[in-house]
Amino acid sequence: MPQPYESGCDLNSPNRNLAPITAELDDQGRLAVGGCVLSELAKRYGTPLYVLDEASIRQACQAYCDALKRHYPGPSLAIYASKANSSLALTALVASEGLGLDAVSAGELMTALDGGMPAERMVLHGNNKSVEELALAYGHDVMVVADNQHDLDCLERIVPEGGQPVRLMLRFTPGIECHTHEYIRTGHLDSKFGFDPDQLEPVLRRLQGCSWARVEGLHAHIGSQIFELEPHRDLAAVMADALRLALELGHPVRDLNVGGGLGIRYVESDDPPTIDAWVKVVAEAVVAACRERGLELPRLLCEPGRSLVAPSGVTVYTVGSRKVVPGIRTYLSVDGGMSDNPRPITYQSLYTTCLADRPLAGAEETVTLAGKHCESGDVLLKDLAFPACSSGEILAVFATGAYNASMSSNYNRIPRPAAVLVHAGDAELVQRREQPEDLLRYDLMPERLRSVN
Repeated sequence: MPQPYESGCDLNSPNRNLAPITAELDDQGRLAVGGCVLSELAKRYGTPLYVLDEASIRQACQAYCDALKRHYPGPSLAIYASKANSSLALTALVASEGLGLDAVSAGELMTALDGGMPAERMVLHGNNKSVEELALAYGHDVMVVADNQHDLDCLERIVPEGGQPVRLMLRFTPGIECHTHEYIRTGHLDSKFGFDPDQLEPVLRRLQGCSWARVEGLHAHIGSQIFELEPHRDLAAVMADALRLALELGHPVRDLNVGGGLGIRYVESDDPPTIDAWVKVVAEAVVAACRERGLELPRLLCEPGRSLVAPSGVTVYTVGSRKVVPGIRTYLSVDGGMSDNPRPITYQSLYTTCLADRPLAGAEETVTLAGKHCESGDVLLKDLAFPACSSGEILAVFATGAYNASMSSNYNRIPRPAAVLVHAGDAELVQRREQPEDLLRYDLMPERLRSVN
C-alpha cells in the first residue's frame, strides 16, 4: 500500500505543504505524485521535467471558492493570476473550477481565451500595455485594469465614437507593502504599478461622464509570498474609502479587487496561513470597512497565483557531474538550472529537494546543487545536506508550479522542458519539450553572410 510522503499533510490548503497533496511512497519506497512514479516519468518524458499535480490545483481552487462563499456574504470571484504559470491546460482547469483569470499580455490573453476562459471572468493587467493588447482586450470585452494615464489615453483612441464603453478597473497604490514578514505603510510607494493615491480622485473626476469608459472596479495589491494577515485588514479600509469616493462621483463601481499575495511553504521553516484563514481575514475586513461607511457590499475579487499552482509542481532532474573542491565545497550538477528555474539566481529563493527513488534517505554530505549553464551563479541550492548519490539518479525539487515555466528561458540555447499533468495514475503531456532545432526557427541568415567562412 502507498504511504503518504509528507506527515501532517494539509489536504485542504495545499500552500501549507512542501509537496503536492498526492505525494506518496510506492511499495518500493519511490516517490509518486498523482499516482505516477517520478522516476518512471523521467524515463518516459526525459528530464528536466515539470510535473503538475491536478488534485493539488483543484483543491486550491476549491479552497478559495469555498472560503469566499463561507466568509463573504456578498458576491465574489477568485481570479487566477496566470503570470504564475500560463498554459491552455491550466486555463481550462481553473475555468472548470469557476475561477476567473488575470492576464498581463496579449500572449496570456490569447492563451486564456483559447483555453476556454469566459471573457467576462477575465481582466487585463500591466503597467505598459500596448495599443494592440488594449485593443485585443476591448474587442473581447475583457475588463481592463487601468494602471496609468497612458492606458486611459490609448483606450480613448481605441473605443470608436458611439461604441460600447470599455470596462475599467482602476489600480492604485494603497500605501501598504508586505513581503513575507516585512510590513510597510507609507503615503507614496516606490512602485511602477498603479496610480499614486493622490491621483485617484483627479482620475475619477476626469472619467465622469466619459462615454468611452465605464469604471466598474478598483484594484490594489500589497505584495507577494505574504505570511502576515494584518496588512489585509488595513488594505480593506483604504479600498473602502476609495470605493466611497468613486460612488460619490457617480461611477457604477461594483468590484473591489484586493489582489493576491498569500505565501506558500517552500522550506520546512515556512509557516504560511491557510487559504481559509487568509480569505476570512480579507472578507471580514471588507465587510467591516463597508458597513462602517454605509456602503453596499461590492463583489469581492482576489487574485491568487503562487498559492494556487506552486504547491502542485515538482521539477524532476537527472544528476550528472560531481566536483569536489577540497575543504571548500562539493558541487553536484543536474541537467537543468537557471533556464527552467531562474528564481534562485534572481531572488535567492530556497526550495526543498530529495532523491526521487530514495526520498527518505538521510543526509550523508553537504553539497551545492548546481545547474548546467555557463554562469557561476547558476546554483539551485547551496550547502544542502543531502544523501550520497550517483550520476544518473533522479532528483525532485518541490513547489515549482509557479514562476518556473513562466519565467523560463533559452539561455545557452537550452530548450525548455516538457510539462505533464498527473492525475489518478495518468500523466498527460501539456507542454512539449523544445528541441534544439526549435531554437533556430526564428533565426534569419543575411545572404551576404552565407559565404563567410
